[in-house]
Amino acid sequence: MDMLSALQALGVTPNLISDEEKQQLATEGFLVIPNLFDQSTVERLIARMEALWEEEGERAGLEVHQQPGTRRLADLVNKGMVFTPVWLNPRVLAAAWFLIGQPFKLFSLNARDALPGQGEQALHADWGPRTENEPCRIVNSLWMLDEFSPTTGSTRIVPGSQRLPGTPSDHLEDIDAPHPTQRLALGKPGTVMIYNAHAWHGGTRNFSQNHRRALHCAYVDRRFPQQTDQRQYLREDTRTQLTTAARFLLDVD
Repeated sequence: MDMLSALQALGVTPNLISDEEKQQLATEGFLVIPNLFDQSTVERLIARMEALWEEEGERAGLEVHQQPGTRRLADLVNKGMVFTPVWLNPRVLAAAWFLIGQPFKLFSLNARDALPGQGEQALHADWGPRTENEPCRIVNSLWMLDEFSPTTGSTRIVPGSQRLPGTPSDHLEDIDAPHPTQRLALGKPGTVMIYNAHAWHGGTRNFSQNHRRALHCAYVDRRFPQQTDQRQYLREDTRTQLTTAARFLLDVD
């Protein structure tokens, strides 16, 4: 199977991302889509995530990394078919195909919950130092399971920064400080932000007393390694429930 055949089998068509949305992805580096998934899906995802946090305890997130002030989960492809519609979402796949422009695969599917009073991150990119004119290698998507508001620790992103070479530290004196052009990703549960993950971004502090749970589903140019190596991690009981196209996206066949 090739990339185009896999995308077609997964329901990805050219009209899933409009010309206006493509323009925003190309120039600003991100796109916020409200109501991409419904409340019942939000509730099912949260229920499974909370069960995993209870089950895994202090081990939660260890497959990738843990972070003070947050609850993390990793390797979610293998931890419930409830997560499958996330990493196989046709609109997100269409945006990833537009941005990367090359055959790609799943990079990772993780979860993050910024706890009250916590969650601040320095501006960073989800890739190493970008070389001059380097194309997009990685696309991430942020699935909002709780409201993302100015007080709940919403992700900030710097429009257009995906085109800058190097790292944020090469351009800024203080990567922890607010950036003058940063935008907050805001939305109700069910909203998804898709972004060129070379763009500078980072979580802000959760000033509320509420959860700020989110899924992070990323895709990478097929020529590069995955954050979660699915050939190492994929369980047989998961494999048997996946289509050929889904397994192609995981790069396990």
